[in-house]
Amino acid sequence: MASGLRKNLTSYGDKGFSLFLRTAFIKAMGFSDDALDRPIIGITNTYSDFNPCHGNVPDMIEAVKRGVMLAGGLPMAFPTISIHEAFSHPTSMFLRNLMALDTEEMIRAQPMDAVVVIGGCDKTLPAQMMAAASVNLPTIVLPTGPMLVGHHRGEVLGACTDCRRLWGKHRAGEIDADEIAAISGRLAPSKGTCMVMGTASTVASMVEALGMCLPGGGTCPAAHSERLRIAEASGTTAVRLAAENVRPSDILTPAALRNAFTVLQAIGGSTNALIHFTAVAGRLGIPVDLEEFDAIGRDVPVLVDLKPSGEHYMEHLHHAGGIPALMRELAPLLDTSCRTVGGVTLAEVIAKAEEVPGQEVIRPRSRPLMTGGGLAVLRGNLAPSGALIKAAAASERLLRHEGRAVVFETVGEMVEHIDDEDLDIVPEDIIVMRNAGPIGAPGMPEAGYIPIPRKLARQGVKDMVRISDARMSGTAFGTIVLHLTPESAAGGPLGLVRTGDRIRLDVPARRLDLLVDEEELAARRAAWVPPAPPEGAERGYLRLYREQVLQADQGCDFRFCLPNSQG
Repeated sequence: MASGLRKNLTSYGDKGFSLFLRTAFIKAMGFSDDALDRPIIGITNTYSDFNPCHGNVPDMIEAVKRGVMLAGGLPMAFPTISIHEAFSHPTSMFLRNLMALDTEEMIRAQPMDAVVVIGGCDKTLPAQMMAAASVNLPTIVLPTGPMLVGHHRGEVLGACTDCRRLWGKHRAGEIDADEIAAISGRLAPSKGTCMVMGTASTVASMVEALGMCLPGGGTCPAAHSERLRIAEASGTTAVRLAAENVRPSDILTPAALRNAFTVLQAIGGSTNALIHFTAVAGRLGIPVDLEEFDAIGRDVPVLVDLKPSGEHYMEHLHHAGGIPALMRELAPLLDTSCRTVGGVTLAEVIAKAEEVPGQEVIRPRSRPLMTGGGLAVLRGNLAPSGALIKAAAASERLLRHEGRAVVFETVGEMVEHIDDEDLDIVPEDIIVMRNAGPIGAPGMPEAGYIPIPRKLARQGVKDMVRISDARMSGTAFGTIVLHLTPESAAGGPLGLVRTGDRIRLDVPARRLDLLVDEEELAARRAAWVPPAPPEGAERGYLRLYREQVLQADQGCDFRFCLPNSQG
């Protein structure tokens, strides 16, 4: 089998000429014949001036290159799309599949024997994992790592859970314009991803639990020198993976995915992770059963005391022993025979986990932060194919709640009217927002964290039940039901709700129901008209997205990207 420079030759109808031309051109970069005869390790370069979460990528690439060369390989960095959550219109989720396509095709097109994928915020790691699963070339994942904590008036701050909390205070008039401006310069004090258990940290932690990155790779702060040592070791490991032909399909087994979902529940992680890892599994033809995921949640207590579910931050989790120490607590619930890219089993990783006396970030199973499921799957006539709630970040008093629906037709309508002084709403009501799913928005934005109406916020209301077919940031908190499937724009029952209807949420019973009789619902269904497509939907990527995107329970991947285009 071809390797190194001889792989994936350009089609000129003459393989010898193809290799000659490739060699001639690459020598323009100053490479020697000895260098060009080594195994080639590709390194994705996702640095961008628009992506502060990837601000350390240039230094990491140099460290990876050093590790590759120490192991006798030839490192070759190449650019791919870079996505930052706050700099992606309309939403980073809309671009995740585009990045997956880009990464997949660049790995396929260029000669490499293994690849190191570097990513962090926020959909980049999922996109890269999806690509790696499809190409199935030896791959190691290198997360960029979380940023360090910030400080303001003696308080420790974390982007973006504290962003949302403090912005809520600003909306309620408790923080003035000068102070919120000062806070904006202190929330993100270093390069790296959010330092709370948001989506980026959740995905990185799960990647480590899967065995797709080296120990510590999921939690080590971006600014630490240890992050560069992990990068160097990742480069060295990539050369070994190429030599041994260890592929993602050897690591990403059903048992390993179950381990990752177990860790997801134990860290009280982001709801987004279920969508992302469903997409990764789908690329390998592995179905994710929502009932099984919910059962894992019922059995697995939340053990990590981190914002937004707890009090601490990612650097504290890392110093408490990180994911290996957490998995030691979870060992009876894990398949520790699973392989890792490090060349050892999960059991061997756990055996080397650091013991940190007196740490309070990782709780023992005898003293959990929460039991009964950090993330819970809901069913009912409002979500026949499922919905999700982050119970670990919800108000306990609202986990069983019945209220009157106050409906917003779109994200735009919600933004325009949520702060109207004459909005007919009380704290016991349930806010409903629709047409915010994969097709309807488009791109399933993180708009599910619907703000508390200003007039209620001024009254001291901190939480109320909110329901939508959108997503929310993993950094967010509150009693928020998300991912209602099928979405309203695809004909889902959320599109039938009217203001004044009664809705019942019962998280312990895993139910979400619209309390309207079936005859009335049938009449509404017959009168329902799908929303008009957004401007520009007749061409380009938006057209491709709307035609091919699947629903949340199938990971929002493109139908044609699944094995044999099943979906």
